[in-house]
Amino acid sequence: MRWSADEPAGAESLLPVRMLNEFAYCPRLFYLEHVEQEFEDNAFTVEGRLAHRRVDVKGGQVPSPEEDRPFTARAVELSSAQLGISAKIDLVDGEGGRVEPVDYKRGRPPENAQRSWEPERIQLCAYGLLLREHGYTCDRGILYFAESKTRVPVPFDDLLVERTRQVIRDARATALAGRIPPPLKASPKCEGCSLHAICLPDEVNAIADSAHGEERPVRHFVPSRDDARPLYVSEQGAKVGISGEVLVVTGRDRQELARTRLLDVSQVVLMGNVQVSAQAARELMGRNVPICWMTHGGWLVGLSEGLGHGNVELRRAQFRAAEDEATSLRLSKRLVRAKILNCRTLLRRNHERVPEAGLRELSAMAEACEQAASAEALLGVEGNAARVYFREFAGMIREPARSGMEFDFSCRTRRPPKDPVNALLSFVYALLAREVAVALKITGFDPLLGFYHRPRFGRPALALDVMEELRPLLADSTVITAINTGVVRGRDFVRSTLGVALRDEARREVIRAWERRLREEVTHPVFGYRVSYRRVIEIQARLLARHLLGEIPEYPELRTR
Repeated sequence: MRWSADEPAGAESLLPVRMLNEFAYCPRLFYLEHVEQEFEDNAFTVEGRLAHRRVDVKGGQVPSPEEDRPFTARAVELSSAQLGISAKIDLVDGEGGRVEPVDYKRGRPPENAQRSWEPERIQLCAYGLLLREHGYTCDRGILYFAESKTRVPVPFDDLLVERTRQVIRDARATALAGRIPPPLKASPKCEGCSLHAICLPDEVNAIADSAHGEERPVRHFVPSRDDARPLYVSEQGAKVGISGEVLVVTGRDRQELARTRLLDVSQVVLMGNVQVSAQAARELMGRNVPICWMTHGGWLVGLSEGLGHGNVELRRAQFRAAEDEATSLRLSKRLVRAKILNCRTLLRRNHERVPEAGLRELSAMAEACEQAASAEALLGVEGNAARVYFREFAGMIREPARSGMEFDFSCRTRRPPKDPVNALLSFVYALLAREVAVALKITGFDPLLGFYHRPRFGRPALALDVMEELRPLLADSTVITAINTGVVRGRDFVRSTLGVALRDEARREVIRAWERRLREEVTHPVFGYRVSYRRVIEIQARLLARHLLGEIPEYPELRTR
């Protein structure tokens, strides 16, 4: 049911009162949480939940306004179609039809004239309006600050009431508009926000301003690393179960193989014949932790998640862009150009004696991307660049590894790979595709619909698009390092007439090398702060979303120097 910002709302479209607090604080934060269903914890949100532990449990009854007796009730749920809001009030004190809502807050009251912030007063006043709507007399409310155990009275005067009603109207109109509000500029509010890694306020403003020749500094709000990590399960016949807050992996003989806290898991990666219990799957989906189903060789088969991301507008923008040939080609050119230049940089860094002719060819082909008049022409440019790059690829493998023909490499072969180097490349490319697909999924994209790679059943085309510029930086460098440092050796491969494949233990060692690469911190080439490569993937996915939604003029290429 669609509703107007000025008309009574149906039950399914009532705004939670806590979202009025978010809107008054930052309309963009409100949109991210309420419309796009984004949420991330930080120390402040966790502390806030702890402050609410007692009042979140229902207790006491709210008598009718006509009853003349004192009462205290906790977790009181009220709603009003006329106001267009609903709420669970922490606590209501009253007697004889006169009531006071009490809202619990973390920390201490601020040192200002009202001893509170406007968003807090608006949220409390909205509780009062709900109580009035249900027949009670409500002239003021109480803000209770848990750390200092301080009660701050807030009178519901005409000015606050009108401001609260205006915020309700504005918040509903913003939710209906279908367009995210712009980020705050250089605001101190961003410093304590739990969604800054999703919102990217300084990053979006810096890119938008640079298009007009302005330079804006970028504060380092994005956490350098995510402490949660993927749980890989590759033991054939293993099962992932759950015990309380812990995931438990058992083998065929029911012997425990591993256990890890749910809080420490960012995704569960099941490779081959591995099961997950219904209870574990339900808990993971409830926590928005993706379950990645892969073949034993590492190719992504599917993703299991909860209800999915609420950012419908992003998927609509993605579908429009994919249907528009000019938009698809423009994005494809940037991705392929960045890939070619990153390949060139990798050769310069790692090749023992890189031929200048090869570097010149790659530079010329990167420039040729801009002249490609069609996707087919761009594919031709990319193919020629790949031929030059893989022609020189063996020069990045150190002589001891090349001797004895263990890691001899002449060209790229797939389906199946014909030598150990190609087997490693195919396996790590599959790991990268899965990592990018997960990042796109949590951002709100449909990973199956791309701009450069055409849709094909079961193929994550958009993930293959976005990973183009990341292949040399993450996948190729992981393979080169694994070979040159002895992580894998010639004996770690199975050779047959069908091709070459990694042995199980070697596969696990390569996964460990891959995870080390993703945890490695680098200076972001666009924003200048230190982040892990795993964060870089997520940032690129979110910047692509901001571009498609019209917030930034171009998708920023990820190019290493």
